Amino acid sequence: MTLHVAVIGSGIVGAATALTLVRDGCRVTLIEPGEPGGPQAASYGNGGWISPASIVPMSMPGLWRKVPGYLLDPGGPLTIRWSHLPRLAPWLLRFLRAGSSVAKVERTARALRSLLVDAPARHAALAAEIGRPELIRRQGLLYPYADRAAFAADALAWRLRWDNGVRWLELGPDELAQLEPALARHYTFGALVQEGAHCVDPGGYVAAIAATALAQGAERLHAAATGFAIEGGRLRAVQTNEGPVACDRAVVAAGIRAKDLARQAGDRIPLESERGYHVMLSPPDPAPRTPIMPGDTKMANTVMAQGLRAAGQVELASLDAPPNWRRAEILLGHIVSAYPGLAAQGRPPEEPQRWMGNRPSTPDGLPVIGTASGCADIVYAFGHGHVGLACGPVTARAASDLVQGLAPPVPLSPFSPKRFRRGRAA
Repeated sequence: MTLHVAVIGSGIVGAATALTLVRDGCRVTLIEPGEPGGPQAASYGNGGWISPASIVPMSMPGLWRKVPGYLLDPGGPLTIRWSHLPRLAPWLLRFLRAGSSVAKVERTARALRSLLVDAPARHAALAAEIGRPELIRRQGLLYPYADRAAFAADALAWRLRWDNGVRWLELGPDELAQLEPALARHYTFGALVQEGAHCVDPGGYVAAIAATALAQGAERLHAAATGFAIEGGRLRAVQTNEGPVACDRAVVAAGIRAKDLARQAGDRIPLESERGYHVMLSPPDPAPRTPIMPGDTKMANTVMAQGLRAAGQVELASLDAPPNWRRAEILLGHIVSAYPGLAAQGRPPEEPQRWMGNRPSTPDGLPVIGTASGCADIVYAFGHGHVGLACGPVTARAASDLVQGLAPPVPLSPFSPKRFRRGRAA
């Protein structure tokens, strides 16, 4: 019997899962109210990085000391809106506990490494399969710092990378200037992760993946999933605002919207939005040659097909809160400072494109990949936070294997939805 699988969500994880399932011989219905690759998805607006080095969790030892500053400084790299603090407090406490010791962040880094270790190769293969190999470029990722002392201040992050097999090339002032003449000279030390890759058009990439899935037989339903029809522990249909979709299995890849669906499938997942922003503008002359993440601003600077994108910032607020476009202005100020070619123009001459999206984030920094507690026919594939784009292909492979009762490509116990049950790990 051919399995009919409903895939809920068409960001990078949902689109890649739909294509993987179709390739595996399943009948697929892709359920999404917006357009695949559209700005409603977190993968649309990220920095495009596909990095095996992105294993360092957001919550690190000593972070709790900085929380009062985050509340008082709306211009910092992470900010928390006062009015939303009571509702966010339980998630925030779990978040701080998850990074409260070196041993905990070491476990998180090892788990993320299993998903990211071959991400550049997986994306290169996927882009070639859909006929868009030019969208993935494997030319390394650069982390510049003011000096070696500033690099040493991030010692734990780099030690986590080293312990998990990530290697880098260290660059002094002259080497850094030769590699990146566009970069401001106040950066005098750099770490080049040569195995890193990036996507030059995340939205277009996701749209092309979904289009390939549809061309190969998947069906598309413009609707929002609202729940499930479960009888005797078996899935009968996915409920949507356009009516039920009868199916044998379902994959929940709905990003920040997955929280309510998971609750209906028997799991209370502490999922919140780490709201991120980006600005895009015409690149300076010369333009950056390599994707860059300055050590002082922690923003991803990537030359996309549409221009130079600065992506980053973390804002903890309610999902329905309006954007705080000051966050985008902060990114704009950082990018003008980093590239003298922009500052020489007296700030960018054109109005930059601005975007805000909702990174679906768990407090322990790990995605949720596994079967629902209330129905084994429902598979979760969401909650990737800052690494959703990079983890798309491997998560798709794991979700398709779970749907078919096969062994996934990586151990999934660190990503189990059951880890959040009372009495389990925070």
